Amino acid sequence: MSDLADTPEGNLQVSTDLPPARGSTVKRVLSILNTIVASESPLSPTDIAEMLQIPKASAHRLCATLEEQGYVEASLNGRGLQAGNQLHKLALDVLASAPLQVQRRAILKGLSEQIGETCNIAIPDGAEMIYFDRAETHWPVRVNLQVGSRVPAYATAGGKMYLSTLKSCSLDTIIDNTCLSRHTSNTLVDKQALISELQLTAQRGYALDNEEYIDGMVALAVPVNNSAGRLYATLSFHAPRMRVPFSKVSDFLPQLKAASQQLSCLLED
Repeated sequence: MSDLADTPEGNLQVSTDLPPARGSTVKRVLSILNTIVASESPLSPTDIAEMLQIPKASAHRLCATLEEQGYVEASLNGRGLQAGNQLHKLALDVLASAPLQVQRRAILKGLSEQIGETCNIAIPDGAEMIYFDRAETHWPVRVNLQVGSRVPAYATAGGKMYLSTLKSCSLDTIIDNTCLSRHTSNTLVDKQALISELQLTAQRGYALDNEEYIDGMVALAVPVNNSAGRLYATLSFHAPRMRVPFSKVSDFLPQLKAASQQLSCLLED
């Protein structure tokens, strides 16, 4: 039976300054997850054992169980562990839970009313972005991208925001395995041109879509970060160019940044 299945009861609170993870298996598991999420780079079980001052055998066993369950996963170079899909899903499930849903919807609706355009929360999934939530504009002319829609990361503001946060090896893997199809005349289908755009996005902290996915649609996206400063979703608005010229899109950056901070705080309360 795995350590996760045979878990003694104990205090589940884990300090963010990562003290020695002695005591129950639950404490050790939570400390391992906190350590992996907070790390700038993937960590090996041996690294984790040294940081948390727990036996190497225990660290290896617990990490193996967490990897089996999808909460952590091997990095692309195989040299360490990073947050897995289940851990990302857990964070999003918390954001989607009933107590936070009302607050999340209020933030989105308030932002949409301030800007006067449709606002979206999207989450990364490989080379695509999935629309997680949205607040519609009142205008009859609008872009119809429903919740659950999948869009290519390289051709959208939210997707480029996400890609710009990846390490170069991860980014290269995604781009090299993605067919950079042309959706409009403005779509960036040249790898070097796309990488240059992503570098600029990383420097300025926001992403733009100048009719790169849909003709006539412009967009602006900012990251929604977790407590460790890592992107777990993006917040964006999109609008027809006839209402919002591309030169005016970034005028709404302060409103998006403020709403993004509010969304990030939901998971910290």
